[in-house]
Amino acid sequence: MKGQRTERLIRTASRFLTCPSKQLSLTSLAEDFLVSKTVISDDVSIIDEALTREGLGGISVDRGRTGGASFVPRIAASVKDSLLKEIMEILNSEDRFLPGGLVYYSDILFNPHYALRLGYAMASLFNDTRPDVVMTSEVKGIPLAIFTAHAMGIPLAVCRFRNRASDGSAVTVHYPTKNGEVKAMYMGTKQLNKGKRVLIVDDFMRGGSTVSGMLLVAKEFGAEVAGTGIFMVSSDPEVKVVSSYKALLRLDGVEKRQPMVTLWE
Repeated sequence: MKGQRTERLIRTASRFLTCPSKQLSLTSLAEDFLVSKTVISDDVSIIDEALTREGLGGISVDRGRTGGASFVPRIAASVKDSLLKEIMEILNSEDRFLPGGLVYYSDILFNPHYALRLGYAMASLFNDTRPDVVMTSEVKGIPLAIFTAHAMGIPLAVCRFRNRASDGSAVTVHYPTKNGEVKAMYMGTKQLNKGKRVLIVDDFMRGGSTVSGMLLVAKEFGAEVAGTGIFMVSSDPEVKVVSSYKALLRLDGVEKRQPMVTLWE
C-alpha cells in the first residue's frame, strides 16, 4: 500500500514502538509499502535519528541476510533523571511516608504513565545482559517488571507467595526473612526453563530477602541470573542479603526518622 512518505514514516515508527526489541523484516516493510528496500532503509535511518534525539533509544539494524531492524529502548541519562526527579518530588511529600520505614508508591507503579517509562529506564540498565525472561514477585513489582519485559521484548515470570491451581504444577522454595521467619515462594513449572537467562526486577528492597527468594527459584530451575534491578532500595540496613543489584531510587534517613527519596548512584 503505497502512500505519502510522512504516512509511511509514522506507520513504520509505530510498528517499531509497539514491539520494542522485536526484529522487523525490512524486506517485508518494503513489500507492505510498495517501495524499495533502499527507501525503507532511509526511512529507518530518519526514525532512528528522531528517537535518539528524543532520548528514547534507537533502531538496531542487522545488515546480515535477514535484513531486520528493531527498536531498542535506551533512555538517555537526562530523560531518566527528569523522570525520576518528577517521581521523587511526588514521593517526598510528607504524607507519603508510612510507619515502619516505608513509603507509599503504589499509585506510581500502577499508573502506566509512569510505569511504562520506568520499565524503559530499567531495561536501559540491563540492555547488554541479554536476558530471556524477566522475573518478579507479586504484587507491586508486576507493573514495573511487565513494562521492563515489554521494552526488552521478552516474557515475564511471576513468583507467588501462594500456589494457585490455575498455575499448574509449581516449584517451591523456602527462604528466611529479616525477622527470622521462613516463607515459601512458588513458580509454575511452565514459566521458566533450564538454561534461561533471568533478569530479576522488584519494586522495593530493604534487606533483600524477597530477592534472595527469587534467586533461589532461578537456581532451582537451573536458570542463570543476568542481573537484578530494583525500583527503590532502602539505605538501611547497609548490608543486604543480595550483593549485586542496580536501582533507580534510594530511600534514606529511615533510622533517623527523616525519610527522603533520592536518586540511586
